[in-house]
Amino acid sequence: MTLAHAPSTAAAPLPSALLESGVLERYSGGANRVEPALCCPTNGYDAELLAKLPPEIVEKDYGCGDPSVHAREGDLALDLGSGSGKVCYLLSQRVGPSGRVIGLDFNDDMLELARRYREEMGRRLGWSNVEFRKARIQDMALDLDAAAKWLEGHPVRTLKDLAEFERWCETSRREQPLVRSGSVDLVVSNCVLNLVRPEEKRRLFIEMYRVLARGGRAVISDIVCDEDPTPAILGDPELWSGCIAGAFREDRFLEAFEAAGFYGVEIVARSPAPWRVVDGVEFRSVTVRAFKGKEGPCIDRNQAVILKGPWRTVTDDDGHTFHRGQRMAVCDKTFELLTNRAGPYATHVLPVPPAREVPVEGAPTFVCNGERRRDPRQTKAGAESPSCAPSSGNCC
Repeated sequence: MTLAHAPSTAAAPLPSALLESGVLERYSGGANRVEPALCCPTNGYDAELLAKLPPEIVEKDYGCGDPSVHAREGDLALDLGSGSGKVCYLLSQRVGPSGRVIGLDFNDDMLELARRYREEMGRRLGWSNVEFRKARIQDMALDLDAAAKWLEGHPVRTLKDLAEFERWCETSRREQPLVRSGSVDLVVSNCVLNLVRPEEKRRLFIEMYRVLARGGRAVISDIVCDEDPTPAILGDPELWSGCIAGAFREDRFLEAFEAAGFYGVEIVARSPAPWRVVDGVEFRSVTVRAFKGKEGPCIDRNQAVILKGPWRTVTDDDGHTFHRGQRMAVCDKTFELLTNRAGPYATHVLPVPPAREVPVEGAPTFVCNGERRRDPRQTKAGAESPSCAPSSGNCC
């Protein structure tokens, strides 16, 4: 645990433009020289995968977790704030030659460092499936390289010029988004969300949700705090660029996923000891996983699930309540979410399919508010086996 200085006097929050310029400056420095204190060190990376990366990429990575372990073969993975490219090149090995990896960053020095090793990594791995794009992670539709090129021919000198540039940006986002809606299987990030301006954090979660395909998931490693940062912390530019002042409070971090529409939000890793303590506030690393895809109509196909336990009663993100050991009626959509082996719930419930298949076409609407038990007669054949009929004398 590292103890940081604890300012004794309150300070006003820093202007957003100053926050962004401070982050750019510090991470540009981190691309040119190793900054050991820039973020929480992580030692849990797969040594075999890590050994295939050039030392410079590893040394100049500033993360606090390893979200790459949640990648699957064939995934299209997107790394937000890709920095030196370390997580992208780890993802490349996990998704394999049938997958793809996109790294997003808006720091030119970090992008240059990551791109420098693309060809070499392709030779080392035997495939080349990584690319790096320039964007703000809270605005993944706008291609900043394309914007810079447009500005070369259309310099902004007047308010009219500025309005024209803003119109071009909106058209570009709509017609040629850098990351298309519903195109990504996995979004990861490693100690970057806390660097986004406070007023743009909500937009960031909305953007993560937008780019994910239905059934996709976000796995985010970041620094969180156990209570609200003090005014002195919020007024310190070094603590902003050092992943401290912009940290989410731990409970609100999870709430931000839920507010954006994610379901199955879960802490999959959490540092037991704080990384730093500033003004009595603890800052530690967590990794959170969340899923997209709970939207859709609710129809009744006579399905049920049984909560295995050990909890006596649980409630899901849509307000369904499940009681241990009881056949709880669910709609077709919820049944699929709860029993999907690639999702977050399947190990906790037992699926109870209907006795007879109910076609989707013509299935009645299922009212999902409240709770309802499923009649066992809807999930069993309803007739005794002839070999076990009372008159046969063959019952056990």
